[in-house]
Order: sequence, then C-alpha cells, then structure tokens
Amino acid sequence: MSDRRFLASNGRVALAGLEADVTAQRYVQGETMSLAECAFLRPKPDGARDRQLLFGDTFLVLETVGDHVFGVSSKDGYVGYLPRAALNSYREATHWVSALLTHAWPSPSIKSEPILFLPMTAQVHVLGRDGDWLEIEIAGGSGFVPKSHLNPIEDWAESVVAAARAFLGSPYVWAGNEPSGIDCSGLVQVAFHAGGFLCPPDCDVQEGMPGQQLGPDEVLAAGDLVFWKGHTALATGSGTIVHANAHHMAVVEELVSEAVARILATETGPVTSRLRPDWTLLRR
Repeated sequence: MSDRRFLASNGRVALAGLEADVTAQRYVQGETMSLAECAFLRPKPDGARDRQLLFGDTFLVLETVGDHVFGVSSKDGYVGYLPRAALNSYREATHWVSALLTHAWPSPSIKSEPILFLPMTAQVHVLGRDGDWLEIEIAGGSGFVPKSHLNPIEDWAESVVAAARAFLGSPYVWAGNEPSGIDCSGLVQVAFHAGGFLCPPDCDVQEGMPGQQLGPDEVLAAGDLVFWKGHTALATGSGTIVHANAHHMAVVEELVSEAVARILATETGPVTSRLRPDWTLLRR
C-alpha cells in the first residue's frame, strides 16, 4: 500500500510485519495508548490536520519524536503524528458517549465546573456509580458524567441517520470529528460509529466501502451515501441528505436535488458515485 495515510512507516520506523513492503531503519510492534483528549492527527508534527481522534480512541505508538508521537489510529488505520501530551496509558473502554456532547465534572454535581468535554462516540472507562452519575477515569484522576449520556460499549445506537441529524447546526471544521467542528467525512464516520458500524476516515476511502453501487436514477434510502470529488453526504430519506459543508459552514439537511445542482456549479463538480452500504459487513 502506497497511500501514506494508511502506511505505518515514516522511513525511520515501521510497523512490524511490513518488512516486505517498506524499507525502514527499525520495525516495531508499538505500544497501544489511549487518547486523553481530542486531538488532530497530522502527516508531520507541524503539518496540516488530517483527521480528529476523540477521547478514549486507541493509538498504536511506533515512535516518539520530541513532543509528538508517530503511529496508527486503531479505529480506522489512519497514520500520523499526535502530541504526546494528548495520550495516556491504555485503558479498556467500558462505555461510549451517546449524547451529542457531554462533559466530565469533578464531582457528581451540576454546580461544579466541568473539567473536560466529551463528544459523541468518545469512549470512557467507568470506575463506579454515584446515583445518576458515572465516575470515569481521566488523566490524573477521575470525573463524573451523567449516566444518561453513556451507553455500555456493547450497546450501540440503532440509527446512523439519527446520529448524523444530532449534529445539525454544528459548525464546519476541516478534519473535525465532534460537534464543535466537523467535516463531511467526519460526520459520516461518527454517525456510522454511533450506529455500531465500521467506517474509514476520508471520503475517498469511504467511497470504496462494501456495498451496492446505485444508478443515478435509483431512489436513495436512508443510510445511503452520495459522493463527489472530495465530498460526501448521508441520505436521510424522502429525497434529502445531511452533510457538513463549506457552503453553509455547518451541518445541514437539504434536498439532494438542490445540493447536487449547487455543487455541480462549483469546482467540486458532479456526483461521482452513490453507495448503499452493506451493513452486515460493516458491523463492528
């Protein structure tokens, strides 16, 4: 594989098992760590944003480079650099955030001041329960999250479309994956993860997911994906789509016909494909 986004090597170090595919000074097994905060994965320590990883995501560290680490995102295979400070020792997650956005509080009281924000699909390790609150592990100690905002790992949400709609109005941010800022492929990935399905990080890779290619005249069903060059949207049924886009600078739901006509007049151009995902093959 030559796509640098998914090639676990930077020339100095490579993931063990790639000896026949890449040349590196060292081949290592790496160390699995957990995200202690949301952070952007970058192609080099001072590079542009590639994709946002969320609290509790696991990351296989292959090399430490100053204040950064190089490695692989466990949830989708994306390769790059993260700030070392954004990582903590690995802790198996027990629950995931089912609310669009929640916080961790220092005590089980709404009158205390939140100490950490947690977006939808962030994964946490629950230490115990205090009434309507769950105590979770965070870097340097613990925090409390409303029990209603967390679901057990094995109990994922049923509706991908409902998860995407929860982001309506969220601002557009390139490479974002949470409600304070999200992009088109980030929205699709988070919605799929909330529904309990695998999903790669970028729209060109999402376009190659298992599923049925639809003709231009076939009616889109809820959960189908529409792709342009560098853009994707999720069909919500009744001739509508939901997508994060730079035209509105937000997540919106609109008629697919209006979106197609508007985007056609831009440098993005025409729809490149339409996909009905194979949900059985994508189940996590």
